[in-house]
Amino acid sequence: MQRDLILGTAGHIDHGKTSLVKALTGIDCDRLPEEKARGITIDIGFARLDLGTHRLGIVDVPGHERFVKNMLAGATGIDLALLVVAADDSVMPQTREHLEILRLLGLRHGLLALTKCDTVDETSCEVVEMEVRELVQGTFLQDAPIVRTSAHTGLGLAELKEHLTRLCDGVEARSGQEWFRLAIDRSFVVQGHGTVVTGSVTSGSLRVGEEVEWQPRGQRVRVRSLQSHEQTREEVHRGQRAAINLAGVEHTEVVRGQEIATPGYLIPSRTLTVRLHCLKDARRGIKHRLEVRLHLGTAEVMASVALLDCDSLEPDGWALAQLFTEEPVMAVWGQPFVVRTSSATQTLGGGQVLQPTARKIRRRHLEILERIERLWSGDAEERARTVAWFGGFSGFTAADLVRGAALAPNEVDPLIARLMERGDLVEITISGSRKLLLHGDMVKELEERILSLLDQLHEQFPLMSTHDRQKLQSQLDYVGDDALVQATVERLLQKKVLLGDLRRIGRADFRPKLSGNQRKLKDKLVTAYREASFSPPEPGSFANQAGGNAANLNDLFEVCVAEGHLVRVSDDLYLHADVEADMRRRVLERLHNGTGLTVAEIRDLLGTTRKFAVPLCEYLDRAGVTRREGDLRVAALVTPGETQESSH
Repeated sequence: MQRDLILGTAGHIDHGKTSLVKALTGIDCDRLPEEKARGITIDIGFARLDLGTHRLGIVDVPGHERFVKNMLAGATGIDLALLVVAADDSVMPQTREHLEILRLLGLRHGLLALTKCDTVDETSCEVVEMEVRELVQGTFLQDAPIVRTSAHTGLGLAELKEHLTRLCDGVEARSGQEWFRLAIDRSFVVQGHGTVVTGSVTSGSLRVGEEVEWQPRGQRVRVRSLQSHEQTREEVHRGQRAAINLAGVEHTEVVRGQEIATPGYLIPSRTLTVRLHCLKDARRGIKHRLEVRLHLGTAEVMASVALLDCDSLEPDGWALAQLFTEEPVMAVWGQPFVVRTSSATQTLGGGQVLQPTARKIRRRHLEILERIERLWSGDAEERARTVAWFGGFSGFTAADLVRGAALAPNEVDPLIARLMERGDLVEITISGSRKLLLHGDMVKELEERILSLLDQLHEQFPLMSTHDRQKLQSQLDYVGDDALVQATVERLLQKKVLLGDLRRIGRADFRPKLSGNQRKLKDKLVTAYREASFSPPEPGSFANQAGGNAANLNDLFEVCVAEGHLVRVSDDLYLHADVEADMRRRVLERLHNGTGLTVAEIRDLLGTTRKFAVPLCEYLDRAGVTRREGDLRVAALVTPGETQESSH
């Protein structure tokens, strides 16, 4: 089975790139009338070359300095490069610039072609070869063979194909699943079919009938048909040039730089965190807040550079930085980019994307910078943990790990399971069913904030064992989903770090600080409620007995509830804990006879009045002891004592 790869040309204008491609493939990549008339390549062109075991899609790029942006768009997604130098002209400015661009784009495989060798003598060829060797020292091409060629006579074409075949054999195959992605470099209309977009498939595969997401619009569109090098396909995959007929897309709305991808894979962003390298030949370096042209994928957008760990990036230096773009761009972890001067006259540098979607980072923030540096780790688990940490209290998704940590989709779930087992990641259930994945440090931080606030409240109100949950949440120094706070409180309740119910919570290890008189009054309250049985007194009736402690009366009732002496039935109605347990026993014994009980029958059973019977019946319903069916109470399915309210 043939393997598909993308080959990109590079080199100075009029060095014979297009002629060499035509001699190799029989395809003239100059398709525009202006290109034919002027005899120079202006925009990227495409050809194909069958090498037996490999099938190359060739992207021919312009060599003129004015069209470097087109060269950069064409270089997106290439696997190997063919750097072309004319024997009658030797190394020229765009030879150097294109080589630097290929290095910035992370190319690792390439060949060197010496063209127009039929126009010069042997000595001239040898001199130019020496100059080319000097140029590529220290680059990925330093050991690449130099093939002498002539598009006019056919010199070296067979040898060039042999070297290309061996070079293709050495290109590493990607392992694992991939989501589909294609950066659009061209679009046109086919009569009767509609809009067609083209580009190099940089990852994954796509079949006819599937849906893709058209970014940065965020619109889902259906694939009507597919072609690769003018041949109809049912599927296209990584390493192929593809023409994709999209349903419901207006040609006028498609521009170079947009992308189509598996839904959920790419997210448009105006802020990228990057590793930035300044070229050795960049005379003035890269200053903080410098305006640049960012080339990412097939997109060219204006951007501002924010250096995070220095004020100026010197030539041949590296720095952590953020790029703030004028228009949304799409990226994934590790994706290479290039920056040029705002006037588009010089390539300044480039690097790799660390955060495809980022928040603005405060400069020289050591903890944040240390975390960002971890994103450049070769350890996928370390990158995943870091992506999760930057997700903050909003959490993260599987797509975030594919996009932001370069994980294969099939690797995500097993990795999350391992990290959860170690406690690095935590899954919290929110609002009953929604699952939220968080970094363990985020959960710990939120728990500490809740406990710290409770410590402050306990110190401020030393008699209160518990505090209102809503009040606590309103005072919490936290920015995020309120449902996450509630879920974290429930987590602390389950771990018995907190005690409480749906209304009030407190630290389990807190003990109210009562004076001698307050302890005596508390004992009086407990005794009074035990003796009152099912006709308990009103809390306010103890005001006279409280004397100077009247202002703390409500707090004393909270202490009695927290210590398990009293049970709150409603806002102003309490029962002694033993009385409440006796009520459950009596009602359940009668209900086990199989017949329901009316409020009046429960009133008589408890020996109380309707004033108390109605709220007591409602409490039994909430506690899961009974269930109302019309005018009757019947035994509930929930075993008494299992509900949250009855257990506190």
